[in-house]
Amino acid sequence: MIGLIQRVSTASVSIEGEVVGEAGKGLLLLLGVQKGDDKQKADRLLDKLLRYRVFPDDDGKMNLSLVDIAGDLLVVSQFTLAADTRKGTRPGFSSAASPADAEALYDYFCEAAKERVSTATGRFGADMQVSLVNDGPVTFWLEV
Repeated sequence: MIGLIQRVSTASVSIEGEVVGEAGKGLLLLLGVQKGDDKQKADRLLDKLLRYRVFPDDDGKMNLSLVDIAGDLLVVSQFTLAADTRKGTRPGFSSAASPADAEALYDYFCEAAKERVSTATGRFGADMQVSLVNDGPVTFWLEV
């Protein structure tokens, strides 16, 4: 599983002009599911994401996690994260999970996240418009 996280002051996802998910101070997670990913990997990524220290403490150092600041999480599916870009000028997606497998794991991840932090989501497979204010900017690639 691949997670691209961005520290945000605000973020939202819209479908056909309707906001379907939004977050205040916290993280935007673009989530990519690859072949062979399973619930154990989803759990590991979620644990890592929730504990990843990307928010500033009183000294301005990145020492606080999403849990520490009681921040929001916005999860958006993004199968293009699984792209192979090593050759040519067109991405390949042979390493991406099938749509059915990816959706099941995305749903599992989102439900698990909702049990632990304030979580909003996009809609799997939809044409979404994502808006955000990247705070920092701070962006990290997480992979398990």
